[in-house]
Amino acid sequence: MLSLHVYSKIMLKAASAALFGILLLIAFAFTSPMGEQAYYGLFRYDYLLFYALLIQLGLIYLKLESWAEVKVIALFHCMAMLMEIFLTHPAIASWQYPQPAVFKLYTVPLFAGFMYSAVGSFFARSIRLFQLSFSQLPSFPNMLCLSVVSYINFMSKFFIYDLRYGLFLWSVLIFWKTRVHFKLDQIQCRIPMLIILIIFAFIIWIAENISTFYKIWLYPSQVDAWHMVSWGKLGSWYLLLLLSLVLVLKILGQRDQQGNWHLT
Repeated sequence: MLSLHVYSKIMLKAASAALFGILLLIAFAFTSPMGEQAYYGLFRYDYLLFYALLIQLGLIYLKLESWAEVKVIALFHCMAMLMEIFLTHPAIASWQYPQPAVFKLYTVPLFAGFMYSAVGSFFARSIRLFQLSFSQLPSFPNMLCLSVVSYINFMSKFFIYDLRYGLFLWSVLIFWKTRVHFKLDQIQCRIPMLIILIIFAFIIWIAENISTFYKIWLYPSQVDAWHMVSWGKLGSWYLLLLLSLVLVLKILGQRDQQGNWHLT
């Protein structure tokens, strides 16, 4: 059993890894009174864009993120923006950004990509801060194929059969034996990879509830009155996390033929 002291250290490191996301959530709350009103010709979403850029530059300047980590985050950011543009198109309307913005791409304010950047940053910084390693990690072609199919399914499910249950099964089969290793206070910790993914998906689901409460974006059922985000979104975040995970692991570390992964 881990002591309370060790648990507190884990929580502090996890909070540090999630710094980008925590700072964004604070800004969502503080800017909520701005509503749809313009200030000096710009809107709430525009100021959130400048704020997110300052956070990213600050993390780089303070060496809290490496350029390798920024590369991963930027790639995930771009892929997420493409998905956002598709899913917020009026013909699809999976969700909407209800407030105006000067800096936007079609239906998506440019700051939106930084919410996904925060997820990538959390993964990348967690791996470095905890000095994580992995055992029995699936091959990269297998993981990449799963993550790409999951990404495509977010959009293709509107035209063909939704593959999510098959994707869940695929992920369980390949990650069932995968373990995450880290050391804290001379204690070796070993946690199943699937549990980590489920915990991360739940944390992001909580952040999603906070974000929709402050009207950063809204699902169609939330337009008239806010309510808790559907539990089904946990599965969506779980699958999206796979894409971020594969990008982070491929760029920041190395996997040997026995399935062991470590930072490089």
